[in-house]
Amino acid sequence: MRLLALKIDVDTYRGTREGVPQLVRMLQAHRAGATFLFSLGPDHTGRALRRAFRPGFMKKVSRTSVLEHYGLKTLLYGTLLPGPDIGRGCADILRSVRDAGFETGIHTFDHVKWQDYVAGKDAAWTQREMARAMQRYTEIFGRPASTHGAAGWQMNDSAFEQERLWGMTYCSDSRGTHPFIPLLANGQTGCPQLPTTLPTLDELIGADGVDTNNVADAVLAMTQAETPTGHVYTLHAELEGMKLAPVFEHLLAGWQRQGYTLVSMADYFAALDAAALPRARVMPGEIAGRSGTLAVQL
Repeated sequence: MRLLALKIDVDTYRGTREGVPQLVRMLQAHRAGATFLFSLGPDHTGRALRRAFRPGFMKKVSRTSVLEHYGLKTLLYGTLLPGPDIGRGCADILRSVRDAGFETGIHTFDHVKWQDYVAGKDAAWTQREMARAMQRYTEIFGRPASTHGAAGWQMNDSAFEQERLWGMTYCSDSRGTHPFIPLLANGQTGCPQLPTTLPTLDELIGADGVDTNNVADAVLAMTQAETPTGHVYTLHAELEGMKLAPVFEHLLAGWQRQGYTLVSMADYFAALDAAALPRARVMPGEIAGRSGTLAVQL
């Protein structure tokens, strides 16, 4: 069976309120599984504008029209406008995803804070931020989360260790080519990693002649060939759940024509031989179309 796991990162208040319900409807129409990973604290998207000074950031913004996809109000949250609390303001929407039969998990508490700072922070800072996310998730769903997918694919060894201490079944915090067990600098191992194996739409659009009209075909060309472990595709509620919904519809239909079963991360992991997963280090690395460094499987 050819498996393709759908991992949905939900970054913002607007994405939660508008993108998530639309994605649920689309997935149900295609009888596709997926895992929704939620940002659970304040939406401080506006603070991401600090990244304007990073190499490659403005080029990415110009390619993917951040204002068009996120909206002006979202881009002011945390600066000129107070950031709405996603978990408290959208708890009913989050629970409705679970009630519709989809797997849910933790993306982060404060998306911008985690993405911009975790790579250089110590264990105490990391554990505090993760505890906030877990507490809020438990308040909303009545049980702890069993999976975590890091905001912006940003991690440190303390975060991997915390996932292990929580006893999470699997996590998806990195970019790579196949499932693995992360080997930490202290010689310990983290819980199994199911890395994102395919580029995201915002990494492809605007590069090498790819636009919104042909980006789905570009992704489908990458998934045509058989692979031993299938694929993990990360999508965003703010993109595929909103203006790029037609592109996602094209992808869903195309993957099913290619013979893929579209599943949650949990179902993807369940099909693996967990005891046979190879070990690999996770190190900072660059990904085409995305500024800065990410947690990349070596």
